[in-house]
Amino acid sequence: MPYWRLSSFYLFYFASLGALVPYWSLYLKSLGFSSLEIGELVALVMATKIVSPNLWGWIADHTGKRMQVVRLGSLLALVCFIGVFYAETYWRLALVMVGFSFFWNAVLPQFESATLRHLGDDTHRYSMIRLWGSIGFILSVAALGPLLEHYGAGLLPWVMLGIYLLILISSLLVPERPEIHPQHEHVPLGELLRRPAILALLAACFLMQAGHGPYYTFYTIYMEVQGYGRTLIGGMWALGVVAEVGVFMVMHRLTPRYGLRALFLMAFALTSVRWLIIGLFPQQLPLLLFAQLLHAASFGVFHAVAVAFFHHYFRGRHHGKGQAFYSSVSFGAGGAFGSYYAGLMWDGAGAALTYAVAAGLSLLALVIAARWVGREEGVPRV
Repeated sequence: MPYWRLSSFYLFYFASLGALVPYWSLYLKSLGFSSLEIGELVALVMATKIVSPNLWGWIADHTGKRMQVVRLGSLLALVCFIGVFYAETYWRLALVMVGFSFFWNAVLPQFESATLRHLGDDTHRYSMIRLWGSIGFILSVAALGPLLEHYGAGLLPWVMLGIYLLILISSLLVPERPEIHPQHEHVPLGELLRRPAILALLAACFLMQAGHGPYYTFYTIYMEVQGYGRTLIGGMWALGVVAEVGVFMVMHRLTPRYGLRALFLMAFALTSVRWLIIGLFPQQLPLLLFAQLLHAASFGVFHAVAVAFFHHYFRGRHHGKGQAFYSSVSFGAGGAFGSYYAGLMWDGAGAALTYAVAAGLSLLALVIAARWVGREEGVPRV
């Protein structure tokens, strides 16, 4: 199992997220866009995840050339992103971001599937590979905070372009793993998607990521308004992902002890607490730091458990489609909806109410998951 080659891809892919998620809204603000326009542009990046992962997942499942899909997507994302340097208006930038994110968002779900196939029966080791993605995010967000404070937001696209080149290079180093689909494992996709547990899982994941909308779109801007510097803000982003790394390092022990279902429900509950703290106590730095530590639950535990659930429910030739559904419904549709409602509410309703809505969505996800997800026989504990 090519541990370091798999890990290096996660390192660079999530380093790009460490540049995009916390700081892209600052870059858009520096270009003069309004809060509504920023919300719309971020939503476009998320919205391509609704279609892109499913299309490329279908191609990867039917060709068996999963890493070729990853490499092609990495290359075309890099080429499309170059257009950012020539996009001077809202519509031009929107077109560039749709093109770039259509290919960029296709990459990760198929790489997740490739990683799980390389792991074989050792899927409990997934979190030990995925934690390098969290490390990449930390390094990126912590380094860019002071750099952007000193040189300005215009530096951001150049840094991102370099990271996308490293993603492409790392994808070339991971070997293709032949895929075998035993006939007895095959269940029609339509039958899978009618199962209540799977429908509930998709709904809960959608709501969870919709709840992240205000955080991913406006957290950096929100903290700046409260008087915090970009270096400290970058440190707060990094602190959250440090907590995430800590969770990934112990997930292989937590899941056998508590089970996927209990960890899933705990993640939703703690996420709602996190959003309430951020919305109600923006001037209380100790509480904000505690809220960032809850990223261990709102992303770390949630993501590790969600990947395991989709790996369990979507087997055989539907494996790539399962990870694509997870990406498109949660980070795609959920993320786009979250960014859009955050943009609509931010200036008018205010941060406190926007984050209260986010907390409510997380609680609704908890209710749905508690009622339907993981209650049937055969759900693994690892």
